[in-house]
Amino acid sequence: MTTLAGPAADAFWATSLRRWNAVCWALFALMAVGLVAMDRPGGSKYAALALLGGVVLCYAVLHRFPDHPVVRPHVYLSVLVVALGGLAYLRGNYAALFMVTLPHYWMFGRTPRASMAFLGLATAGTLIGSVLRQDGWTVEFFSETLVSTLIVVAVGVLIGLWAHSVVAQSEERARLIDELERTQAELSEAHQRQGAADERERMARDIHDTLAQGFASIIVLAEAARAGLDSGTARSAQQLRSIESTARENLAEARELVGSARGPGPGQVAAGSVAQTLRRTVDRFAEDTGLTVDADLEDLECDQQTRIALLRCTQESLANVRKHADASTVGVVLTRQAYGVELEITDDGTGFVVGESAGFGLDGMRKRLAELGGRLTVTSSVGDGTRVLASIPLASPAPGESGAGA
Repeated sequence: MTTLAGPAADAFWATSLRRWNAVCWALFALMAVGLVAMDRPGGSKYAALALLGGVVLCYAVLHRFPDHPVVRPHVYLSVLVVALGGLAYLRGNYAALFMVTLPHYWMFGRTPRASMAFLGLATAGTLIGSVLRQDGWTVEFFSETLVSTLIVVAVGVLIGLWAHSVVAQSEERARLIDELERTQAELSEAHQRQGAADERERMARDIHDTLAQGFASIIVLAEAARAGLDSGTARSAQQLRSIESTARENLAEARELVGSARGPGPGQVAAGSVAQTLRRTVDRFAEDTGLTVDADLEDLECDQQTRIALLRCTQESLANVRKHADASTVGVVLTRQAYGVELEITDDGTGFVVGESAGFGLDGMRKRLAELGGRLTVTSSVGDGTRVLASIPLASPAPGESGAGA
């Protein structure tokens, strides 16, 4: 049944059509009984029955087979126009059929323009039929037929236009709701993709800053220990202890990374001040590499995320010194400034061209600091060493800080 109304008004027209079906079938039956039982035999009686039968047949086919290739909605409306005009000419009791079938023009017209066109044809047909039946433009025609027909048609037009307006608004709301749901689904999917990408980037950065650096240190220590087996067992034993210690730290970091999916973020640094944390890292670096490290670490307090960022920046910078700088002296300075905290790491190595550096480590440090509102400044040139400055703002001076260096 809903297919009769077209895609623009399925729900509204389906409900309306079901209500009018019973009325139409009852009216068709009453008119047929009246024609058969009350009219005298003659040509007009059979012609009226034929017109009514055509309307009933078309309506029955359209009701039973909405997609019938011959009896389509507009075909039914055309038959209805002809039948109303014929009944108005043959008999005077067409008004009931006209009023009951009035909603069909809006149900089957598909567009307001088509509905108005068929309704206009039906009105003109009934009026012409009435004029011919009454032998001209009589006073009875003007006072009764014309006025009553126009009133019925005017009411029908207003109701039909209102119904089409309601359907159009409902369709527009449904379209907007559907569009909103699609947009929300796309936005949710985009957020999920972005969240997954951010999580992958975070995991990659944490693995690079922790496990990868630890494994690189193990490799360097193992190579040095193997090279020194024949010359000095004490030095090799110390390097093996460093390998064991680094491997244990990597194991702990790996467990933190695995457990990060069920709890807080990975890379939770050990308890204590940030100066103590960095001191342990610097001492391990000096012990493993044999380089001279000058550390001036102010004993200050900060939140956990800032501590992690400072530690990762220190680890990454020292790892770059180990792998690339060929330096003899390294300086590490941690200070509290008016706006926040600064970590400066310098070396007297070979240096590099900053603009040509495409490593993951520097980019990871920049992103980690940017998440905290900080920035990374790298200054270097070939033959003049390298200076890495990490700046992180803090909301206010941390209570209980002391200015003593570690």
